[in-house]
Amino acid sequence: MCTNKLRTALTGLAVSWGIFMLIILVGLARGVNNSFGGSSMARANNVVQVWPGRASMPYDGLKEGRYVPLKKGNLELLEKENPEHVATAFAEVYAGTATISTDRDYVSSGYNGVFPESLKRDNIEMTDGRFINERDLEEMRKVIVLDGRTVDQLFADRKSVVGSFVKVGDLSFKVIGFYDSDWRRSIYVPYTTAWALSGYNDNLSSLMVESKGLKTQEDADELDRNLRATLGRANRHDPDDQGAVWMWNRFSSYLSSLKAQNILDITMWVIGLLTLITGIVGVSNIMFVSVKERTHEIGIRRAIGAKPRSILLQVIVESVVLTAVFGYIGIVLGTVGTEILSRYFEGSEMIKDPTVSLALALQVMLVLVVSGALAGIFPAMRALKIHPVEALRTE
Repeated sequence: MCTNKLRTALTGLAVSWGIFMLIILVGLARGVNNSFGGSSMARANNVVQVWPGRASMPYDGLKEGRYVPLKKGNLELLEKENPEHVATAFAEVYAGTATISTDRDYVSSGYNGVFPESLKRDNIEMTDGRFINERDLEEMRKVIVLDGRTVDQLFADRKSVVGSFVKVGDLSFKVIGFYDSDWRRSIYVPYTTAWALSGYNDNLSSLMVESKGLKTQEDADELDRNLRATLGRANRHDPDDQGAVWMWNRFSSYLSSLKAQNILDITMWVIGLLTLITGIVGVSNIMFVSVKERTHEIGIRRAIGAKPRSILLQVIVESVVLTAVFGYIGIVLGTVGTEILSRYFEGSEMIKDPTVSLALALQVMLVLVVSGALAGIFPAMRALKIHPVEALRTE
């Protein structure tokens, strides 16, 4: 190899590039997975959300095309009839027209009447204060949770927000907390308070079911069928009518996302390994050249009694060392590259912390050792086929 320094350097560069690309691609895949792991779907994958719809088929003397509302009484019924997979049911009502104001400014916005479970469902992290709790519901408190941009518009100083009061229409609400989000601007009040403000209207904007014991897609499908059956009996629509209620089972979406993540991981590994293979082929070619140049040396060793195993081991070890040295350079560069990517995507919701772990580094090292051994096997087998007498005649 020393007599072919340029060829060896170029081959090593290909190995380093292959390892570098492998780490970068796998790091990006991990970043996407980390982002998904922190999303609301991953953190609240046990929620089934249901919206009212319109019947697409006649049922029990009622015509198709009619509006099918969800009712407040549906919540207790869903829990009672589906104890195996329903932990709790909660609801949401939405008031689309309201003026929220302070002495400083006002915003025209709606508000959501919610249960405490919405904190987890919407993946909200409070900046200051707290979210709606059970006592707020029981006492129908006039309290409110604002988003950060509304806070900045209504108040001059964030430090004085919690405990202050805002006007919602003509009513005074106490601000108990606020949160910051890049895209969410929902404003929350207790469900029972919103229910009272609506004139105790039992119609729901949507309802949510917190599921339990779901392990497979079959479990999720069974839960969907059972929920539709319960709502069909309560609200007089065909249980198989997909238009009567719109349903989103987050667990089903979560399973689909896991499959997509696995496919992404495999794809990145395959692309990275294919890039690495070009370098490994180069290492194998270098070793073939090395074996050919040392034909005379190998012949002498065979003639004086060297065992085939020692010659085989020598060639393979040289191949592994060559691959490992340049591969280690690729690992270092790849690690630096993922750190740069991590800083570049800092704060991004699509890619989060695409850095490599110790486990990944060990996996790449294993790939290097195996690749180096494979690259040296065929040249080593050729070395064993050299006949000592013919090798001694070679100049």
